[in-house]
Amino acid sequence: MSFGFPDQPEFTGFNQPRRVEARVDNLVVTGELPEGLEGACYRNGPDPRLPPLLGSDVNWNGDGLVTMWLFDRGRVDFRSRYVRTEKFLLERKARRALFGAYRNPFTDDPSVAGRDRTTANTSVYLHAGRLMAVKEDGLGYEIDPRTLRTRGRYDFGGAMSSLTTTAHPKVDPATGELFAFGYEARGPGTPDVAIQRVAADGRLDSEEFLRLPHVSFIHDWGVTADHLVLPVMPTITDLDRLRSRSGFRWVFDPDRDTIFGVMPRDAPVSAMRWFRGPACGGGGHFLNAYTEGGKVRLDGFFSERCQFPYVPNLDGSPFDPALSMPRLSRWTFDLSQPGDGYAFEELFPGVFMEMPVVDPRYQTRRHRYAFAVVLDRTRPATVQGTLGFGWNTLVRVDVDSRVIERYYVGDNATCQEPVFVPREPGAPEADGWLLTVLTKDTGRETVTELAVIDSSRLEAGPVATVHTPFRLHAQTHGFWADRSELAGEAAEMS
Repeated sequence: MSFGFPDQPEFTGFNQPRRVEARVDNLVVTGELPEGLEGACYRNGPDPRLPPLLGSDVNWNGDGLVTMWLFDRGRVDFRSRYVRTEKFLLERKARRALFGAYRNPFTDDPSVAGRDRTTANTSVYLHAGRLMAVKEDGLGYEIDPRTLRTRGRYDFGGAMSSLTTTAHPKVDPATGELFAFGYEARGPGTPDVAIQRVAADGRLDSEEFLRLPHVSFIHDWGVTADHLVLPVMPTITDLDRLRSRSGFRWVFDPDRDTIFGVMPRDAPVSAMRWFRGPACGGGGHFLNAYTEGGKVRLDGFFSERCQFPYVPNLDGSPFDPALSMPRLSRWTFDLSQPGDGYAFEELFPGVFMEMPVVDPRYQTRRHRYAFAVVLDRTRPATVQGTLGFGWNTLVRVDVDSRVIERYYVGDNATCQEPVFVPREPGAPEADGWLLTVLTKDTGRETVTELAVIDSSRLEAGPVATVHTPFRLHAQTHGFWADRSELAGEAAEMS
């Protein structure tokens, strides 16, 4: 019996599974770490442990591996550990893959029918002292902030009835409240969405359900100080499609409207007002949202068709890279006017941009600056990466002046979603440090580095580089926790 991974782009080159759980203290650092940079940089992403049950797979279906770089008094320690989901434990015991295609339980081995198949592999966040690893097809798993040991699936002590919660909750920095949603909340192929509100102390404040006209891929959303914005995109599925086991889980319908639901965030879901516009393949990630007078503005990524080549078009048309290119754009919903239309504007036309980050102190409020990654096709680039793109440029964008500052990470190298750390609590917006994971092919080997970059001098490149003694698999999302947020944990890791 062979246990090799398939010879496919999803499992070779930069995407080769690494499957490393490690503890490494005192990583080698070149340059000078900024004084006062004290805390932990966490990341989460898929790293397949076992060859796929069906012989092929997509990156999104790998097991969740959480990594941490702990910055402590001028030194950096590293940890990596798989999230012990129910899927992980069942497959570890069987010593083979038991779960099949991406988010399709009808392709699983019969022995695991009805079991929790989430990989908790998309994002990681800290709220009310709990560190959560999450993927939108299930509930989050709590992990220890210091050791990364899995504490178990978390349903707020049984208070949450939804079967899913988003990998992109939003925290209001003024109130400490967390807002989340779960789609397919009653199970795969169901059109139910749960709107979830979590108090600053971690209690589930409320959970309300609504039904959509169809099952939509809803990866991210917008939250302002006053409103919630729920996108319903024309990337769709249904129970019949899942049961047929034919083709990929999702399909893009270019004839279907893009719908946004906007509601006051302290109101019941019955207050949702729906806005409609042409089919949009973007909406995978949103930068931020804010309320300005009677208008709600949402910044995120637009493309005419779905970004991913393995998501087919319902009309049978082939994948078109030009129509699938994500561009940072703005939707405006005027609540003071009747009708269901909205205003739309591309902020940076023609720039292949994704994975946006806003200064967390400005989340839910009006922002001016953002950070993101760009695929600059005028430079050498690899096309491999967790989402299928090898981002080669880190950018700081000014959405008011429409100015872009760039840092090209080098030939045969990729960068990942940046993490922003304010220089100090009272620093101006977007003034601080950017942390981004770089994967580089040196010609002799492929290495992983964590670059620390001054956000006000992006083009100058890293002020410090933290070297990991082995290559890591590309990851998806992460965040920074200040030392003060880790208070109460043991001083030493175990």
